[in-house]
Amino acid sequence: MNIPQDRSYTKDHEWVKIEGNRVTVGITDYAQQQLGDIVFVENPMEGDEVQEGDSFSVLESVKAAADVYSPLAGVVVGVNEELENDPSLINSDPYGEGWLAIFEMEEGTEIPDLMNADEYAVFVKEQE
Repeated sequence: MNIPQDRSYTKDHEWVKIEGNRVTVGITDYAQQQLGDIVFVENPMEGDEVQEGDSFSVLESVKAAADVYSPLAGVVVGVNEELENDPSLINSDPYGEGWLAIFEMEEGTEIPDLMNADEYAVFVKEQE
């Protein structure tokens, strides 16, 4: 299983890449494996405000539908529109072309307690 070292992870199996006050979010390799072939993505709208723990996207696969939760509070400033035509990018490249959204945090936003790659690997093993 692929778990890049350059991101943080949530217990809901989202990955988070923080660059300044911008945060890119997607689902992990483990999550996409559990869902199976993703066939539809309901993205948020740019300008949407989300709070930590809010569902901001829905992924539909051949197995199930799953909410994706925001790991922090912010405003959606970017959405991966490629997923509308090719949702399988989440399966083939969850940490690259399969990203979901970019959030902008307000100044002083507290970053929640997230796992590093090693902690997430242990967490996943405990889930199996």
